[in-house]
Amino acid sequence: MGRTGLVRPRDTRVIAGVCAGLGRRFGLSPWVARLLFVLLLMVLPGSQFLVYFILWILMPNEY
Repeated sequence: MGRTGLVRPRDTRVIAGVCAGLGRRFGLSPWVARLLFVLLLMVLPGSQFLVYFILWILMPNEY
């Protein structure tokens, strides 16, 4: 994942940096990525926590 640019940044993280990393990878502000995550959580409750936790484990830290 680190080779594709999908990393958890150290400077803009709130909890683990997953939303900030996804936002950076897709050219979004970290706050827009977080807002989309929360909106998705309202539509499909529950599954996002599992996806967030898996991405937290799989995404490497930015060095």
